[in-house]
Amino acid sequence: MSLLTLNAGSSSLKFSVYDRTASEERLRGHVDGVGPDMRLSVSMAGRPSQERALPGGARSHADALASALEVIAEAAGETVHAIGHRVVHGGPDYAEPILLDAEIEAHLRDYIPLAPLHQPHNLAGVDAARAAFPDAPQVACFDTAFHRTHPWVNDTFALPRKYFDRGVRRYGFHGLSYEYLAQRLAQLDPEAAKGRAIIAHLGNGASMCALRGGVSVGASMGFSALDGLPMGTRCGQLDPGVILHMLDHDGLDSRQITELLYKQSGLLALSQISSDMRTLQQSADPKAAEAIEYFVFRCRRELAAMTAILEGLDAVVFSGGIGENSAYVRERIGSGFGYLGFGVDAERNAAANGDASLISPQGAAVRAWAIRTDEECMIARHTAELVGLANP
Repeated sequence: MSLLTLNAGSSSLKFSVYDRTASEERLRGHVDGVGPDMRLSVSMAGRPSQERALPGGARSHADALASALEVIAEAAGETVHAIGHRVVHGGPDYAEPILLDAEIEAHLRDYIPLAPLHQPHNLAGVDAARAAFPDAPQVACFDTAFHRTHPWVNDTFALPRKYFDRGVRRYGFHGLSYEYLAQRLAQLDPEAAKGRAIIAHLGNGASMCALRGGVSVGASMGFSALDGLPMGTRCGQLDPGVILHMLDHDGLDSRQITELLYKQSGLLALSQISSDMRTLQQSADPKAAEAIEYFVFRCRRELAAMTAILEGLDAVVFSGGIGENSAYVRERIGSGFGYLGFGVDAERNAAANGDASLISPQGAAVRAWAIRTDEECMIARHTAELVGLANP
């Protein structure tokens, strides 16, 4: 008897099989680098991951999903109680997980233009899972929901109010990751978690969140998943005048600009080498170093801005593929913040690995952590609770 999770990202697909109460994870899989070089790895009950062969010619999200469902069917059999999905955009209407039906799914498709790299794949996962397990309830868990606690001033743009009323506002993303990390910080460092914390979810998609007492009060991403920090192929914060210039002087239409900002920008554009931080750190090309430096600069700028929202700082958490694995990026972002009492200890930072590591200097006023995030765990918990499977 199993509970499944599907988490389709812009360049990856993660999936898990849990027991029906979401208290025990039985299998975890990851399709990385969706495209011509994608890889499928699977681990069972905490064992080291093993590479699995993909069908010849597999290169799309659809191929990745088909392979994932094959692995899930092997592990879960036919008794699937529920399936939880990460759905990136819930718009202004969905502030908590919800059971999916045709009407809600149609409504969620309206948000595809706001998250074109994710929302179509999220909803394709719902369709595929329903076809594979037609009797299992499907649950949507939204990346935007965690940020619905923002004050109005943090969510509005200085536009005519009719646009806010229509849903043109700052939503924030990576909410499932932030929710999990807020809970982990409360376990690891209760006093810091009660105060003012900044979480940096740094990966192919990157953002920061300001939390007061574990509640989101500010986020770097806005109306879409383009805003804020630079990412693997996304631009991050951009003067809207640049888009007007592209329209008026370059003759680009909205479709071409969407393609450029979502898929041809970020680390890939700056380095002209790769969107992958691991590749850039290994490169001797000066453009790779410049791309990393730009990423670090924007992260430092955003971190400082978050302290203004919080009016101080008690903890910083690094997470995501870059935040968890790149000691160099953590060290560079953490340098020069002595005036805030925040810094990264060189030895602790270099030794950080596994689930959670304290990386701030002994006695530092601001506690710094590297913590592995787990969106699948959060999806599974929400799903089990919503369909009545969670332990009492």
